[in-house]
Amino acid sequence: MAGNSKEQLLSMRVYNNLQSLGCPLVDGLYLREADSMQELLCSPSLHRTDILKWICASICPSLKEKFSTIKATQNEDLVQELTRFGHEMMLCKANDQDLVKGLAPPLRQLRFLEQLLMVIQTDSSINSNVKNDDLLGELMFQDHLSDLDMLQNPVCNPWSAHIREHLIRTQSAHNKVNGNHSKPSDFINGSDQHSRLGSQGEESLTEAMALLQSTQSTLDELHKECEFLQSHSSSSAAVLSPCALKVAISDMSQLMTAFGHIYNTDFKAYCQRAPPALNSGASVFQSVHQLLHTCNTELEALKQMSETSSSFTQTVQQLQTDKRYWSKGEKHTLPKRLQELKKKYAAFLSLHQS
Repeated sequence: MAGNSKEQLLSMRVYNNLQSLGCPLVDGLYLREADSMQELLCSPSLHRTDILKWICASICPSLKEKFSTIKATQNEDLVQELTRFGHEMMLCKANDQDLVKGLAPPLRQLRFLEQLLMVIQTDSSINSNVKNDDLLGELMFQDHLSDLDMLQNPVCNPWSAHIREHLIRTQSAHNKVNGNHSKPSDFINGSDQHSRLGSQGEESLTEAMALLQSTQSTLDELHKECEFLQSHSSSSAAVLSPCALKVAISDMSQLMTAFGHIYNTDFKAYCQRAPPALNSGASVFQSVHQLLHTCNTELEALKQMSETSSSFTQTVQQLQTDKRYWSKGEKHTLPKRLQELKKKYAAFLSLHQS
């Protein structure tokens, strides 16, 4: 009975992908239990190593020669080569040998295998497109232009006299055997009708040829825009290798799938919702907001005025009470000095009047 844990579900998916890709190492196993699939894919064994070798060689066929030079006793060299390839694919660290040996956690191993298989699936789809491009290029080759011209301009000459006589006798004999009483000339008329149908199909062939030419020109323009397909230097290959491009395409596909799922389940209902209708009292709320803002500004000004008045009063009181100057050997305050000046001024006025 298949389990419902994340590791078991992922094991079944990886195992089914291996079967769909035609991995010869899983043919004839006929595993039905998820535990058995997980044990095959996540336990250290020679069979698991061979499966990993097949996956890596399917992604990069040049690895087959390297694997063939490594002996069966040189297991560490094989592990290092597989780890290096996984690091080049940006799927593991440079020293992550436990992941290759099957000693890492099962969930991490299964995700590593699934990412490698997704690269193979992406590569197979790209190869199918490349095959279509190759077929189109072969069809448009110079040697086949004469055949294309013949398809565009089919020629069907009228039957000669001896061929027409032969066809009439053959049709007459055939009608006698089958009891058919149709006229022999009907066969000739049918042949002429097929000729007319062939001439009517010339227009559709012309449209197909125009479509092929436009497709070829589009492919040429795309090839010119893709600079990495034209450069063969080692520096450009180091910057953008085919393996890194495959991984980037695989990651982008996963992100787009995840976003599509989240959009359809969470965001779609909100994005398609009609915008809210504005209330007719919005202008009233705006006026109230402006009045409240003006009131707050006036209250702030009054608060500052009160603080300034209090500070000014405190300063005047300090000037009145503090001793500021010396007179006759004593330090007097300002009010006392003012009283003395008033007395002297009054005495001066009295003397002046007298």
